Amino acid sequence: MKYSKATDYALHTMLFLSQSRRGETVSVIDLAEKQNISPTYLSKILTKLSKEGLVKATSGVKGGYRISSNWQDISFLDIVHAIEGRQSLFECYVHEDPNCSIKKVMFEAETKMEEVLKNQTLGTLLNN
Repeated sequence: MKYSKATDYALHTMLFLSQSRRGETVSVIDLAEKQNISPTYLSKILTKLSKEGLVKATSGVKGGYRISSNWQDISFLDIVHAIEGRQSLFECYVHEDPNCSIKKVMFEAETKMEEVLKNQTLGTLLNN
């Protein structure tokens, strides 16, 4: 199991934005430089985060991105879902039996992992 690089960059971007002064808009170039990645690539990530309401975009000369006002409650799972989507990690291709014991184990593991990610918020991360 592996998350994409985009998820890694999204998590770090959200952490950086949560540490900036509240309400401060940060340019995509500044955000990209902090992570040594392409501003174009980061723009695509920020578009996904914006569509989910996790960041707010401002256009214009002083434009950029700022974290949403409820940033303390944004969970790692919220960020992962914004980038990776909400589909299950495991798909049983052998048969459609809902009682498949392998499927049950895999879904239970995924549920526990999602619970950990849901309980870890930007607010708790910064308060540790």
